[in-house]
Amino acid sequence: MNHKTCMALAVSLGAAQQVAASGFIDDSKATLDLRNFYYNQDTRNAKAPTDKEWGQAFMFNYQSGFTEGLVGFGLDLQAMYGLRLDASGRAGKAGEDNTPGSVFPLSDGKAANDFSKTGATGKMRISQTQFKAGTLMPKLPVLTTEDGRLLPQTFRGYQVDSKDLQGFNLIAGKIEQVLDRNSSNGQGMSIVGANDPVKGKSSNQFYYGGVDYAVSKQLQLQYYYANLENFYQQHFLGLIHNWQLPVGQFKTDLRYFYSTADGKNASAAGRGEGYVSSGYYGAGVNAGKVDNRLWSALFTYGLYGHSLSLGYQKTTGESDFPHINQGQGRSLYLITNSQSLKFVNAGEQATVGSYAYDFSSLGLPGLRSSVTYIRGSHIQTAGRDNSEWERDLRVDYVIPSGTFKGLGLTWRGAVWRGNDSADKDETRLIVSYSIPLL
Repeated sequence: MNHKTCMALAVSLGAAQQVAASGFIDDSKATLDLRNFYYNQDTRNAKAPTDKEWGQAFMFNYQSGFTEGLVGFGLDLQAMYGLRLDASGRAGKAGEDNTPGSVFPLSDGKAANDFSKTGATGKMRISQTQFKAGTLMPKLPVLTTEDGRLLPQTFRGYQVDSKDLQGFNLIAGKIEQVLDRNSSNGQGMSIVGANDPVKGKSSNQFYYGGVDYAVSKQLQLQYYYANLENFYQQHFLGLIHNWQLPVGQFKTDLRYFYSTADGKNASAAGRGEGYVSSGYYGAGVNAGKVDNRLWSALFTYGLYGHSLSLGYQKTTGESDFPHINQGQGRSLYLITNSQSLKFVNAGEQATVGSYAYDFSSLGLPGLRSSVTYIRGSHIQTAGRDNSEWERDLRVDYVIPSGTFKGLGLTWRGAVWRGNDSADKDETRLIVSYSIPLL
């Protein structure tokens, strides 16, 4: 048992003599989430086998309430299990590069028949302030859990958040390990450029903190700071404004990230050890050093179920946008966080256009669809400008009533092309259902 799990259980022991208190039991929730996931990725411009994988996930989640008194204690538990139903692509038989597919971990050169992960989170509450230790699934501008496959990515660490000040949401934490979406094992964290599974470098110290301030019901301001030791420091500023028009609604979403080198990445000697970032520094003395600014603006107009968004994102500096990435998938708080590509290369400029429709306006509740197109250009790679683009289509339907109420069906299709990335077509089919147990 790792020390983070021990810490979580230790916190929960403070509640042992108070378990009978009504809050701990009466406010408890437990669900069994089922997810059937089919994945098909076809590489078009390279000699690579098609990655076809199909699996069934069972995810048990228990969230206790808090014991009564000035200081309340609680405990959350997770147990996740993924079963391979089929893997006829390279996941079923390792490819020439001996890498696994995107859904299941590799075991003896082949995709594992199954895998699992468990988690425990001890929690303590004083007024509107909560402390958590153990398994975390943050959704923050500087760190976002990735949940685009069979099982979600999880982290191990500590976190405290407070809503005691009216209009403010304060948060701070430390992450020490990550369990990727296709892994049962915790590991240190890294970035693109240093995340080679054999020779790569990693860190077990990721610190973060921030504040969300609701100026009014229409306007929210954000500031966050993050530091992955020996890799990068990052500042984030955000503004979200919702404007109710006489006809429709207009939303403005502005974001800015400022990232610089930290620790070993800041020195030539440290970068020589392997603490490097991807990007375009050439062979100069600063090769591999984190140096990135990224800003974006997204404007969305909504009317009677229709939603139209237009946006622009630009990176400057000599490195790619730094973020935690073990090479097995990630989710970023960016307007370009598409199904596959992220559009975060050094110098890249990206335009975004999307349209979504909620069919509830036509008397079909639960049915939604969207299409998104993103094009990136001016990518600085090997001394030339490169470009890439992606088109995503998505249809979601959740049965609103009847015997199968809550059953969710999702189809996601993506096509991406470019001279800076492989040309691929991808399809995901997802069936999900949540069974309340408590």
